[in-house]
Amino acid sequence: MDPVLLARWCEQHLGSPPVEEMFSSGHLSAVIGLRLADDREVVVKVRPDSPRIAACVEVQRRLFQAGYPCPRPLTGAEPFGEDVATAEAYVPGGAVLPSADHAAEAFAEAFARLIRLAPRPAEVSTLDPVPSWADWNHTADGLWPYPGEDPEVNLNEVTGPEWIDEAGRRARDRLRDSESEAVIGHCDWLAGNLRWSADTLLVVHDWDSLIAESEAVLVGFAAALYSTVNADELATVEDTERFLDAYCRARGREFSADELKRSWAAGVWTRAYDAKYQHSVGQPVTSLTENEARERLRRIGTGSQRS
Repeated sequence: MDPVLLARWCEQHLGSPPVEEMFSSGHLSAVIGLRLADDREVVVKVRPDSPRIAACVEVQRRLFQAGYPCPRPLTGAEPFGEDVATAEAYVPGGAVLPSADHAAEAFAEAFARLIRLAPRPAEVSTLDPVPSWADWNHTADGLWPYPGEDPEVNLNEVTGPEWIDEAGRRARDRLRDSESEAVIGHCDWLAGNLRWSADTLLVVHDWDSLIAESEAVLVGFAAALYSTVNADELATVEDTERFLDAYCRARGREFSADELKRSWAAGVWTRAYDAKYQHSVGQPVTSLTENEARERLRRIGTGSQRS
């Protein structure tokens, strides 16, 4: 990160230069925590430009105005050299997980509130392209989309494992069997993106992960990705069941049989995509096991060929 460019950007868009870097991190974005000369603490995010970033910031702004616990956006999507940057208020503190015996309800209720308060897709500009781990309906050749986090990798050119490809294919085919009206939601409902004060949600981060998708699919992603006892361990099959039950209670209506199957299929897709990527780049496959894939597929009415 060019400190001169960063200082100039802060002065231009925040009205004050940085005097201290509190932290820096990032995977798909460079994330820098700064204390400004006027004593404000802010977070600046820099990433390659995309038309979806402006829409993500607008949704985050509306959610903040509606009282949802997200950082207050301080800028829109503004040029940063050849990239684009945004700034938001820094929200420190909080625990990574709520209490273990209330985790499913806490994560599900927070997700239901987000869906309820978010604007309709037609009210904001495009949220395309969809992040790769949620892009089951991509139009490129092959089963798997190109990884946005690593565009040099073509998952379709990597052999096996057969059970991961099978899980992804069966989940995608089930998702394509039906469709419903899109809503806006968060497609990366990982424990690392939320912070809690006891069982009360303190803040949700990573608002670049907003997409327009059917409610059942969004809930399926969330139910498969959250954690209950350890932020490094994704939801078990039983955890996913508890999340889906808790979400329906929070929304005040049950999912139909078709919606429930689409939720399970969405969870299989995103976990299988991550597993395929891990295998493709030589990492341990931790996002899904063959036995768990078989059990999740059974819940969408399409079991493994070897079950």
